[in-house]
Amino acid sequence: MTKLTELFFQLSPHGLFTIQDIAAAIPGSDNKLHSLIKRAIAKEEIIRIRRGLYCLPKKYLKKHINLYAVAENIYGPSYISLESALSWHGWIPEAVYTITSISFNKSKFFKTPLGNFSYNHVPQNIFYESVERHIDENGYIFFMATPLKALVDYIYINKLDWENIEPLLESLRIEKEEFNNLQCDDFDLLAANYNNKRVYRFINGIKKELNR
Repeated sequence: MTKLTELFFQLSPHGLFTIQDIAAAIPGSDNKLHSLIKRAIAKEEIIRIRRGLYCLPKKYLKKHINLYAVAENIYGPSYISLESALSWHGWIPEAVYTITSISFNKSKFFKTPLGNFSYNHVPQNIFYESVERHIDENGYIFFMATPLKALVDYIYINKLDWENIEPLLESLRIEKEEFNNLQCDDFDLLAANYNNKRVYRFINGIKKELNR
């Protein structure tokens, strides 16, 4: 095990670390740090996720990596939304193989050794409105859109003119019962947060249909 791998095996219980973490833990020149990183990658003792972001391989991990938490480290500020959020909440039956997020910055896509991560930019008045902070059993922190916000982001990104529940049931195979727990405030907060006619018509159409 290289010096770098051994150090972060001890320091990082989640196995995720940045170039800044390495520089803080190992004094020395940039050339020394990059040499240590290059050697550890060559020995397959660390994995380069993207420039400046690394993790330990599975054989050295003390805890399972949470890809939702990794997503914000790859490109942030961002929160999990769209199909990934709907799947996490149990609203759609399909497995999602790309982690889908909404980004405060411009849209991007990353293909990494841990999987694919897509980020779409959606203009909003308050970026984290109706986004919940979660901590998993291993201490990973991640930010997840509520189901309704994930749907609103989906409408915006795909430029859909949906104004009732029917296309949600048919296209996304959402069960109608999932909407039972939505409250009037859920709709009102999001209607005020997006300056978009499609989103406004969608929110008000669903709200009216559900008598909220």
